[in-house]
Amino acid sequence: MTLSLQSLVAEQRRAQGHALMLSALAAAVLALCAVLLMGLSGWFIAAAAAAGAGGKAAVMAFNYLLPSAGIRLLAILRTGARYGERLAGHAAALNALAEIRPALYRALALGRPEAALAMSAGEASARLVQDVDAVETLFVRLSAPWAAAAALVAGLALTLLAGPAPALCLLAAMGLLLVVGRLLAQRVSTEPGREVQEATGQLKDAVAAYLAASPDLVCYDLEDRAVAAVMAHDQRLGQAQGRVVDGEALMTALQAVVSGLAVAAVLLAARDVAIPLAALAALSTVVALEGAAGLLRAFERAGAAAEAERRLNEVLIPASEPARSPDPFGGRDLTLPIGGGVRLAPGVRAALVGPSGCGKTQMLERLIGLRTAGLEGFAIAGTPLARLTPAFVRSQFAYGPQDARMLTGSVRDNLLLASPRASDAELWLALADAGLEDRISVMAGGLDAWLGEGGARLSGGERRRLSLARALLRPSPWLVLDEPTEGLDSQTEALVIARLEQRLARTGQGLLLVSHRPAPLALCDRTLRLADPVAGLEPLATAAG
Repeated sequence: MTLSLQSLVAEQRRAQGHALMLSALAAAVLALCAVLLMGLSGWFIAAAAAAGAGGKAAVMAFNYLLPSAGIRLLAILRTGARYGERLAGHAAALNALAEIRPALYRALALGRPEAALAMSAGEASARLVQDVDAVETLFVRLSAPWAAAAALVAGLALTLLAGPAPALCLLAAMGLLLVVGRLLAQRVSTEPGREVQEATGQLKDAVAAYLAASPDLVCYDLEDRAVAAVMAHDQRLGQAQGRVVDGEALMTALQAVVSGLAVAAVLLAARDVAIPLAALAALSTVVALEGAAGLLRAFERAGAAAEAERRLNEVLIPASEPARSPDPFGGRDLTLPIGGGVRLAPGVRAALVGPSGCGKTQMLERLIGLRTAGLEGFAIAGTPLARLTPAFVRSQFAYGPQDARMLTGSVRDNLLLASPRASDAELWLALADAGLEDRISVMAGGLDAWLGEGGARLSGGERRRLSLARALLRPSPWLVLDEPTEGLDSQTEALVIARLEQRLARTGQGLLLVSHRPAPLALCDRTLRLADPVAGLEPLATAAG
């Protein structure tokens, strides 16, 4: 089944059905009480004034206890219904978002690599936060139609006491408000709402990018330029938000104008009835039309919700595509499209060498499933890579990338990414095999030492070795390393290579290695040489035994 925002929302509507039902019921009671309260209050004030003008006998005959008790009861019920509607509606929305946001993160993590890897941290944050928050409208506003319907029914019942003409005026005003409100919202709110979602994502993207480059910005005295670039995005967002506010003001003005015209029409239609009934009809009309405010706000937010839906579906739908085939094999040898095709038996240690830019890293990324284009010639145990499920392909490789990325967390947090159930002994062994155990052991907290933002407390070489330790923890048949000793001094490099040699001999794990340095190549018993790339084409490849 295709995973989409619509399917997730539908699933959560079923899961939160009880809370949504309570919210709708409370909203209906709230609207009903509001209309009855205002209508009764208007009648009571007008009737009391008429009784006072009628003399002492009229005052003595006027029963003020029953209407005042009714007003107090309706006020209490309205307060309770308002609290219940907010409590149930927001509980349903927050519980739904608690399920939707992990589903989106899962889709980002397990979806198409070219989509996930192309998405910046700021853009991913924007989709996980403000785009998902925009979906909250789909839940909080589910009670709006019930409130509007209850308000209209109560308003019609009260205006009918003044005659059919006032009731028809209310009905016509409600229809006019909803139709014109929908059309006006589409004209003045839809596009600005979409722009707000898009501009917020771009602003977060820019902030994240410039924060990541902050040392270089300070070094080259470019802070002002970075601030100006961020403020340009902020200005665009502010302009979009200003247009949204302008649209909200127009919608508020529309409701005020329609309400005023409706009251005038109702009073004109009720000119021949008693003043208390005319007051009841007029005030009931005002509050009944206010009951449509939730629907009008939903119309206003439709643009933002639609844009959020589009952006979220870009992540969710590709991630839900079914697996291409089962994995009907038992071996773990690899085939690479080098020359006429090179087959590597399990446990082989092979080095990919060639000039910079010839496609060595891209070949590794295709093999381990980080790129899904150009998979011709790749196979695992004779099965073409394109026919295998991404989950299985990823399970075959432990990857130490050239760009060593660290979580903002502890040493343990970063290591457990590769093997969540690893024991402390296994973590220390991986650190030792990467030549990093001495450095971590002297840090306060040891495995629980805090590494700072992106591993800032470690040097570049230490981050690379921690990335290597993480790869060593993953129990996979093949270890794939891209420039594992880049940036290390010769003494540290020799230690890391010696520890790797011991580990590979102990485990029998296969190795695919990319390195421009001669020392790591001594680990390998086979060399695969890639030729210079042809401009505009995939790199040419040749084999060397």
